Amino acid sequence: MSWVTDENKLSEAGYDFIDDDYLHRLMRRKADRAEVRDMIAKSMSKQPLAVEETAALLAADSPELVEEIFDAARRLKRDVYGNRIVLFAPLYIGNECTNDCQYCAFRRSNRDVVRRTLDAGEIRSQVEALLSKGHKRLILVFGEHRRYSPEYVAQCVREVYSIRLDHGNIRRVNINAAPLDHAGYRTVKGSGIGTFQIFQETYHHATYGLVHPRNTRKGDYLWRLDGVARAMEAGLDDVGIGALFGLYDWKFEVLGLVAHALHLQKHFKVGPHTISFPRLRPACGVDLNGSHLTSDEDFKRLVAILRLSVPYTGLILTARERPEIRREVMAFGVSQIDAGSRIELGGYTEAGDSQTQAREREQFELGDIRALDVVMRELMTDGYIPSFCTACYRLGRTGEHFMEFAIPGFIQTLCTPNALSTLMEYLADYGSQETYAAGKALVRSELDKMPEGRRKQELIDRLRRIEETDERDLYF
Repeated sequence: MSWVTDENKLSEAGYDFIDDDYLHRLMRRKADRAEVRDMIAKSMSKQPLAVEETAALLAADSPELVEEIFDAARRLKRDVYGNRIVLFAPLYIGNECTNDCQYCAFRRSNRDVVRRTLDAGEIRSQVEALLSKGHKRLILVFGEHRRYSPEYVAQCVREVYSIRLDHGNIRRVNINAAPLDHAGYRTVKGSGIGTFQIFQETYHHATYGLVHPRNTRKGDYLWRLDGVARAMEAGLDDVGIGALFGLYDWKFEVLGLVAHALHLQKHFKVGPHTISFPRLRPACGVDLNGSHLTSDEDFKRLVAILRLSVPYTGLILTARERPEIRREVMAFGVSQIDAGSRIELGGYTEAGDSQTQAREREQFELGDIRALDVVMRELMTDGYIPSFCTACYRLGRTGEHFMEFAIPGFIQTLCTPNALSTLMEYLADYGSQETYAAGKALVRSELDKMPEGRRKQELIDRLRRIEETDERDLYF
């Protein structure tokens, strides 16, 4: 059964490029120290790794080589992204769903979960609550249901962009929703979205079939696998991919993600904008199977190996993880995190900052529910620049154009000043006293590192204007 219609055939790129047998053979291979170090050296020259080369890193399991991989990932992250960490928040719009994914609390057969779709007024209340905390970037999350049509998604995006609160507004809206056909993607693109994110969940065909019943739309492996390719064909040049670690062997999923990124690079001359690697978490009505659950040590390895395999792809670390794990893994190449997150419907106004979460309204349990201000302060204490920057997207520096800036390293001359500007906005408008002090110290430190010149002086002037006047959204 296929969900491809006669008028929307899969493109030439729409074929099954995941060869389970081949990836399993790669997982059994051995790699000596010299080969592993050659792969690390290639990564450090900012060249993406082939699937076979990624397998060599996966085969390195001695403590010495693993530490070399960690160290290389730290250095590569600094070289490509500097010390910036981009922040965002998820906003769940609706949890009605026709799928029956065995790992998800929102599956249609789960009678314990409360079904809800936010109306326009509730969306406004949620966005205003997020703006009051300082957020500038959101990802809207939808179940897979006929009421969440492309037109409805686009309407929600426009609604979010229209909301203002004091100095605040949402400057970038990303989407996590069901795969669409080409016309659907064009409709959503017209609302001005950023990244369209689709997780394959697992690249292993047999496991995919086990956890996604065939009589559901998500049961069509190829329709989902080709989802981001159709998006790119429809004109969306920023797409995100991901796997849910814990459904199958973590090494297989890493190889699947790298194969997917290389497939997009081959056919569209640019890979995914982001890769996500969430781990299975407890959820209402879900019985976790422990056979493939990913340990903390393996989780750290997979993040570092992904960083080395796809040097210019953003890596997203979610609040599924506990604070201590997030703090440690951050150094291995993460470029984006969510913070101050609530994933129950209506959670930003109805749950507040309490430790109590309504399990019957959330897709899974979060590991880190600290307030945005607390996370911001910890990032700065650890030497990171928290950033809400959206300049590249709004100036057309996306897709291939982003790579033109990023590959030579020029992006740091734009991103650090823009990150500091958005940080100053947060400090001036939302930061607690402790966070304001930490932020000011970080800004001074970063300015001291910058070479003297016109760009530095212009940045200093912009920072002053943000702090002393009502001017906002100043970017290079």
